[in-house]
Amino acid sequence: MASLESDHRAAPQAAQVAWASIAVNIFLSLLNLAIAAASGSLAVAAEMVHNLVDLVASVAVLAGVKIAERESRHFPYGLYKVENVVAVGVAILIFFTGYEIAQKALRGESGPATVNGWMLAGVALSAVVPLAFSRYEMRVGREINSPSLMADAQEYRAHVFSSGVVFLALVGQMVGFPLDRYAALIIVVLIAKTGWELLVDGMRVLLDASLDAETLDQVRTIIQADPATTEIRSVAGRNAGRYRFLEADVALRVDDLEKAHNVSRRIERAIRAQVPHVERVRIHYEPQVRDHLRYAVPLADPSGTVSPHFGEAPYFALVTVRAADGQVERQEVLPNPHANVEKAKGIRVGEWLVDLKADVILLQEDVHGKGPAYVFADAGVQTRLTETTTLAQALAEQTAEQD
Repeated sequence: MASLESDHRAAPQAAQVAWASIAVNIFLSLLNLAIAAASGSLAVAAEMVHNLVDLVASVAVLAGVKIAERESRHFPYGLYKVENVVAVGVAILIFFTGYEIAQKALRGESGPATVNGWMLAGVALSAVVPLAFSRYEMRVGREINSPSLMADAQEYRAHVFSSGVVFLALVGQMVGFPLDRYAALIIVVLIAKTGWELLVDGMRVLLDASLDAETLDQVRTIIQADPATTEIRSVAGRNAGRYRFLEADVALRVDDLEKAHNVSRRIERAIRAQVPHVERVRIHYEPQVRDHLRYAVPLADPSGTVSPHFGEAPYFALVTVRAADGQVERQEVLPNPHANVEKAKGIRVGEWLVDLKADVILLQEDVHGKGPAYVFADAGVQTRLTETTTLAQALAEQTAEQD
């Protein structure tokens, strides 16, 4: 639960950044308003409109962050998607900005602009400030996985580029090249590109698009690594705001309901520990219908003599048997990789056999109350005692018992 708690603690941090964004936009709007009034530049005026839209967007981001923190019985899955609605709203505002700038560039009337050193310095400052703030906001947004903060940071980056274009337009005006209208059209292209990317990303979440393939593959790997898992039938996930919701349909080796529940909780904890920003994990589990059983038998030699020892057995036979009639479908003899280990030998061998997906361990040695028995119990692996001396006899005994 540590990951979830850290996500909830991130909400105040997101609100602080949103307030800072509002302050930055007020500063930039006033700065460009002063430059536009003094210079008469169309490009600076367009950039001022851009700043005003950014200010509205920052207020929307703060509102989205605050609303997403609320809990309601009418929304049992949370209001996290409000942040994605805000991200889409920011994109729409970006398109509106582009429209305003294009309209001024293509139809607006303006006289020659007056440019001096303090105006150039002011425009340069209006590029440096959002550049620094966008890097900070993007870093925080990624840390807490906040789509609205990342959207706002993207908009600041578009503003950095547009301010650079404005700066070049003013320099051109100083040397006799009126570039205001061209600069405004370039700003439109930059903003439209940013707006489209934000709109697509926000709509994917609002339409419950799947989590990315990399994250789903990571979840499958975590589930498959649990020793009690025999089959992963489906894994699905979606985003809602900065949080992730996951569901998995899993077949387990265990038959006992309480043990199956414990396995489910174990898998959930593993997912939360390894996948960030997970709000909810639902594991739908059921016992595996076994068409085949995999037996593991300790051997004293490769020819099939059953070893009286478990951890010290030099070999193990892995035999896949058809459950319906006891027919052997696959048989292999593997060397015991832990035979010469000095400490916790039995536990390591048990974990090795669990990783090999053994269903039943046939033993001459009773391991009840010892380390391997707990390993097998957690994984739902059965242990059965046998007095037979060969692998063939041990398998025949199991087939006879099933009949």
